[in-house]
Amino acid sequence: MTFGLCLMNMNSTSNFTAMFDFEETFSREESTQFIQRTMWAPFVISLVYVVLLYIGRQCMSSRKPFDLRLPLFLWNSSLAAFSILGAIRTVPELLGVVYNKGWISSMCWDDGFAYKPFGIWAYWFTLSKIVELGDTAFIILRKQSLIFLHWYHHITVLLYCFYYYPNYVALGRYFVTMNYTVHAIMYTYYALRSARVRIPRPISVTITSLQIVQMIVGIVTTVVVCTLKATGTAACPQPYFSSAVTLLMYFSYFVLFVDYFVRTYRDPAASGKNVKLSNRDVNHNDSTTNGFKKAQ
Repeated sequence: MTFGLCLMNMNSTSNFTAMFDFEETFSREESTQFIQRTMWAPFVISLVYVVLLYIGRQCMSSRKPFDLRLPLFLWNSSLAAFSILGAIRTVPELLGVVYNKGWISSMCWDDGFAYKPFGIWAYWFTLSKIVELGDTAFIILRKQSLIFLHWYHHITVLLYCFYYYPNYVALGRYFVTMNYTVHAIMYTYYALRSARVRIPRPISVTITSLQIVQMIVGIVTTVVVCTLKATGTAACPQPYFSSAVTLLMYFSYFVLFVDYFVRTYRDPAASGKNVKLSNRDVNHNDSTTNGFKKAQ
């Protein structure tokens, strides 16, 4: 059934938002079994990814950079569209749980992955982390600077999502919804830059700030869940090990993003350099020299 027909046949019996037919027929059990059967995949993919990073940079060291303006625009536009749809479908679920069940339930009620349409979008979110590795190919082929935060973030998010999804951890609704929302803004920005649209510099500052806020929310909600569980205030089923992994990941992101923010937007020397890079971005469609592009 086409998307248009799905739009005409929305089922209003969903818990927090109307559903499309393809969301209604989604099976959490089948998706979980698939992720569990392929738990080895993200490790192999990450290893191949790192090897290709090295080989790609070596191969491009003696070659001229590719322009790739049109492919980059199409790539960013596709990810922007996907993220926008994901945000539209997951934000109502999060708000619905908070409104109907309260803040504690939104962080401890672990059946969210079974409720549609959130379930299928959480599943697609997990798989999309494999696709997003393609961002790095554009950086390498266009011979842009590749910082540690970029590839570290890609690898750890991929591994984390494959580990997290089968466990149906309630905080996943926060993590998935935040990421979809930030990426919707971020990839739209990239697409516009790829099309040589001039974007005010404060927009890039705002996007990096949103990424930092995302890390803070991840840390705070995880600490709250651990506190609720330890004090017996609420029956939060999230294992302490999962919480520890989550805190380690989000804290590392927070440190790296803040470090990037300070070096890029607050440090006078780096700021001056960034202005020059921004001018070059506009003149040559060099959207990946933008710092947070490398750090997405």
